[in-house]
Amino acid sequence: MSYLVLFKLLGSLALLMFGMKAMSEALQKMAGPQLRHVLGAMTTNRFTGALTGMFVTAAIQSSTALTLMTVSFVNAGLLTLVQAISVIMGAHIGTTVTAWIMSLGFSFDISDFVYPAFFVGIILIYMKKRRIMGDFLFGVAFLFLGLGTLKNTGTDLVNDPVANEAISSFFRHFNEPMIWNKLLFLLMGTVLTLCVQSSAAIMAITMMLCSTGVLHIDQGIMLVLGENIGTTITSNIVALSANVQARRAAFAHMSINVLGVLWVLAVLPWFYDGICMLVGFDPAMPSTAPDFALKAAMVLATFHSAFNISNTLLLIWFVPQIARFVSWAIKPRCTDEDEDFRLHFITAGIMKTPELSVLEAQKEIVSFCERIQKMFGMVRELLTEKDSQQFAKLFARIEKYEGISDNMEIEIANYLDHVSDAHLSDETKAKIRAMLREISEVESIGDSCYNMARTINRKVQANQDHFTEAQYEHIHQMMELTDQALTQMNQLMGGRKEVFDANRTRNLENEINRYRNQLKSQNISDVNNHEYTYAVGTIYMDIINECEKLGDYVVNVVEARMGTRQLLENDK
Repeated sequence: MSYLVLFKLLGSLALLMFGMKAMSEALQKMAGPQLRHVLGAMTTNRFTGALTGMFVTAAIQSSTALTLMTVSFVNAGLLTLVQAISVIMGAHIGTTVTAWIMSLGFSFDISDFVYPAFFVGIILIYMKKRRIMGDFLFGVAFLFLGLGTLKNTGTDLVNDPVANEAISSFFRHFNEPMIWNKLLFLLMGTVLTLCVQSSAAIMAITMMLCSTGVLHIDQGIMLVLGENIGTTITSNIVALSANVQARRAAFAHMSINVLGVLWVLAVLPWFYDGICMLVGFDPAMPSTAPDFALKAAMVLATFHSAFNISNTLLLIWFVPQIARFVSWAIKPRCTDEDEDFRLHFITAGIMKTPELSVLEAQKEIVSFCERIQKMFGMVRELLTEKDSQQFAKLFARIEKYEGISDNMEIEIANYLDHVSDAHLSDETKAKIRAMLREISEVESIGDSCYNMARTINRKVQANQDHFTEAQYEHIHQMMELTDQALTQMNQLMGGRKEVFDANRTRNLENEINRYRNQLKSQNISDVNNHEYTYAVGTIYMDIINECEKLGDYVVNVVEARMGTRQLLENDK
């Protein structure tokens, strides 16, 4: 094989993979948030879940993106693990559309349609309102250009006597219908898919080799089965660093395909004969026959579809049992996740689309807000803790949470910065700007909590006089108002902003400001009347003022989330 043919093979695979990625991302951008609403609304049972997974995957041409989105919903509590498994089963069917798209490249010469698509695509890209449609056309054009080049490369291999003989002689060593030969090609398909990280690319190579007669069709079918396993191993490797629900969903993904391969191997001769009969393909047909390339590609595409459809129809009745099995196999880590810095929804290593990345970042911000309110609850406990040892432990936890808060802001900001490097719609850019403001303000809330804890700790370490009962009551009342503001903020962050009443936040902040001003005047009067010392009064007002500042930060978070102008003028 000459180096030119080798580079044409690699280059055509690169074009194909890039085209699939660009087409999938453009389709997801066009679908927008409707995909998330569809998944949330149409998974009432395992059958509607499977249908939803099938149609959505066929529409966006990416089972990986759908699987990641499904896992995000499981983490958020919008879907159960049982519903997620049914959606993943449907995704297995939807992803078979890719094989049929590829088979078109072996049915006719598509190069005549590629370049007009490029021309129309570049015009649409420069039209701001049609830019995503242009990206889609470019993706389709690159996909078919890669398939056409791959097909021509296969023809070059056949016409090259040295390369043809070398490849054919290698595969002839495994022509014997032995179980070990079948398992070898099964393993080969698994490993190649794992290495290339794209089942579509390996499917294209398999079609190319089978359509030229270099690879026997039943060996190609074993490669297809291996590809179905290999594409699930990738998600399991990535999910090793994810949360328990992500690991369970990934393991269910692999378990479903492994079980499917096992039962298909048991009935493979009859299954294979049925596919050939359906397509009208004679295994003894010579590779020089006029329609051999088309028939071979159709056999592989039909087998891929029939396998996944049959496997889904068989295993969908056992979804609850599969969920129990993966829950038994994947145990939660025996650590308190709130006490360790680890992002729950953002997972490194997975190729995501910008829309999905923004969704995951938003869920991470929701988790950030909940963690901050828990930190504020610790500050309230610290105020009344009398035991010195428990006081020290609680203050240490607050310090740890402050460090976690800083790290979460940095990690989420870096992630959003990375996402913003992609080609984004104006709506997505606005979302990212708002989210960057949200995490900055939430981190400031964490700083306020830590400042209050340090003030309380300074008072205890200095052995100063206790607050009076009236001061304790005032501080508790202020903290209660502040906690209500945090609760409203979390309700907004975890819910839909369309149903959130921003006036509630405005009224609560006004109440906090009025109460702060009232306590400020009363503090001056109490110090003058020698109700308590000036030093105690200073610490007392430091806590009150910090609560008021925390309320301002809450308002800023609400503003950023609602996408509105400033709700009120913050006190300077």
